[in-house]
Amino acid sequence: MEREPESRKDRHEHATEGSGADLPSIESRQILSVRVDATSYSDATERIRVWAEAGESRYVCVCNVHMVMEAYDDPDFAAIVNGADLVTPDGMPLVWALRKFGVTKASRVYGPELVPRLLEMAERTGLPVGFHGGTPEVLEALTTEVSKRFPELRVVYACSPPFGPVTDREGELEGIRRSGARILFVALGCPKQERWMGERAGEVPGVMVGVGAAFDFLAGNKPQAPRFVQAAGLEWAFRMATEPRRLWRRYAVHNPRFVALLARQLLRG
Repeated sequence: MEREPESRKDRHEHATEGSGADLPSIESRQILSVRVDATSYSDATERIRVWAEAGESRYVCVCNVHMVMEAYDDPDFAAIVNGADLVTPDGMPLVWALRKFGVTKASRVYGPELVPRLLEMAERTGLPVGFHGGTPEVLEALTTEVSKRFPELRVVYACSPPFGPVTDREGELEGIRRSGARILFVALGCPKQERWMGERAGEVPGVMVGVGAAFDFLAGNKPQAPRFVQAAGLEWAFRMATEPRRLWRRYAVHNPRFVALLARQLLRG
């Protein structure tokens, strides 16, 4: 039986007030249990800039097939993704689905490409940024690379949290607040990072952006798929080939189910 998606919750009273109210409306479509927004790099960057400059507590989910299937299997997780202020189509299968559902100009907004665009914008506008996630080694390599590419960027926070449960949530939040970061990149992996952002919505005075493996890619710790492979929607195959032990089960289980469920949704109109 097809699950009905959770309605988008108004997590912040200012969602229809203030600076964010001046942003243009955006087309969205339901893909299985998840709302996906037909945004673009320029649109997403501008929305995040406006929210960050206003110090609004927002969060952005960068959505791929894995996230859609996690949400399909877990209604509580679906509510978190659908409660995000922006859900970008990170994977080409979601772009193709948006087009099938009538958004003919839908385009990909890929996390590892969105991050440098946001960093360039933050450097230009003087917005302070922070990084939350990754191992200490990856975080050190990331901040070194970022300082080379964006020498005027204000990096005010960098934290490699423990892999287990957070034992000092208030201390963690206080550290983020005290840093003054207005854009916080969160790389804890799906679905952990989305749960982390959803639980802190309204408490972090800035825009949280869940970016998955982007820290590893930007730090040079993991290879990225060539652009032609990405454009063909085969990045999953490249990633599985480079990390077979960690990723084979995710793709072997989720991808065929996604194709079958999406086909059923399309046939039902």
